[in-house]
Amino acid sequence: MLNKLMVNLLLVASVVALPVSYASAEVLDEDIEITESVSDGENASDDAAMEEQSANAVANYDVDGSLFQQITDLEQEKVLMQLEKERAQLDLELDRLAAEKIKLHMEIDTLSGRAEQQQQELENAKAKLEAETAKLEKQKAALESEDAEPVAKSARAASTDDEKTEVKKVTELFKLVNIFGAGNQLQATVADLTTGQNKKISVGRSIDGYTVKSISLDDGIMFVDPDGNAQTLNVVSGK
Repeated sequence: MLNKLMVNLLLVASVVALPVSYASAEVLDEDIEITESVSDGENASDDAAMEEQSANAVANYDVDGSLFQQITDLEQEKVLMQLEKERAQLDLELDRLAAEKIKLHMEIDTLSGRAEQQQQELENAKAKLEAETAKLEKQKAALESEDAEPVAKSARAASTDDEKTEVKKVTELFKLVNIFGAGNQLQATVADLTTGQNKKISVGRSIDGYTVKSISLDDGIMFVDPDGNAQTLNVVSGK
């Protein structure tokens, strides 16, 4: 019962308090609006003053010797030092490349010199080989000539023997028929015992390889055979 009474009292108090709270809220809102409008006016004047002050500060700002200038100079020096460092590195690379180029040219010259030297050595070796080959060919030809010489000598000796055996006596080849003429103009007629033909001869004439050396009524006819030996065909031997 008591609790129910307390609840009712609270409800009545809340109903009474609602209009008061609403009025207080309206008053509070009005105060806030007035304060904000005053603040906005003050802020606008402050902003204008700050802008004017900033403009004056920018206009009257001296860059030389300022912190900004010092920072800018330091950055520029840092950039220049980096550029110098890079340029020095490039110079070193260029020097290294130049040294490599010189070394490469020296190696090329060395290889070229070696190639020429090797070519000269090959040509010398080739010339030496050709000379040795020619010498061996000459020695071979000499040996072949020496080997062939005894055969040639034997052949010449055999040929000479054959020729000697073939040389016959004039009495076996010819027969004196007659001698005619007078003085140094004597001539003779001989018969070929092989063919049976008569042949007229005179001094200096050759017949079948035999040369007439002289004709005499007393001594008959003297011949010189192919071996250079003298043979006589006289009247007695011719009969």
